[in-house]
Amino acid sequence: MTEIPASPGPFTFDPATTALVIIDMQRDFLLPGGFGESLGNDVSLLRTTIEPLTALLASARATGLTVIHTREGHLPDLSDCPPAKLRRGNPSQRIGDPGRFGRILIRGEYGHDIIDELAPIEGETVIDKPGKGAFYATELATVLHQNSITTLLVAGVTTEVCVHTTVREANDRGYECLVVADCVGSYFPEFQRVGLAMIAAQGAIFGWVADSADVITALTTPASVTA
Repeated sequence: MTEIPASPGPFTFDPATTALVIIDMQRDFLLPGGFGESLGNDVSLLRTTIEPLTALLASARATGLTVIHTREGHLPDLSDCPPAKLRRGNPSQRIGDPGRFGRILIRGEYGHDIIDELAPIEGETVIDKPGKGAFYATELATVLHQNSITTLLVAGVTTEVCVHTTVREANDRGYECLVVADCVGSYFPEFQRVGLAMIAAQGAIFGWVADSADVITALTTPASVTA
């Protein structure tokens, strides 16, 4: 087993039954001029996750961890997007409308896809999800079961929305979750701080929180593995 120093206490896991889940690192959310910025957000706050997450992903690949990417988006006819969600955004920049990177959050458009720095490679699963959580209306549960996964290392954006929704449901489904603090991001610094605190509160009520450097060290240092 491998142990990581974490909050609220050490997090122990078996790499053979662990997946790195990278949530919604998409151009529409992270690139200047995309949907996220059209809502008045500062995308640089999300982009701080790219460098540490690139390093974490490389370590996970080298270690042989199962890697799963998710993308939030909808069918071109918007049949899977409820009216309440369609009303999000500025009147001229809503889901399905033309944006700088194609139709906003529509599957197959340039903006819907994952940023180049974190592009999936052959053999990695990509989950297209219509909602905030990665389990809702997707094949994620099946993929985890097929790979005998019991533990999730969670990264991506945004901390208080899609990351939180996924971790909360994963907790209900019996998965142990560790959220990698510098590899998740929010447009709102206060939401980032509180979102991470909520994960680890009350003895890891939803999961554990750790920095990527500690996760990478645990994955790559043989001394971190005990019988």
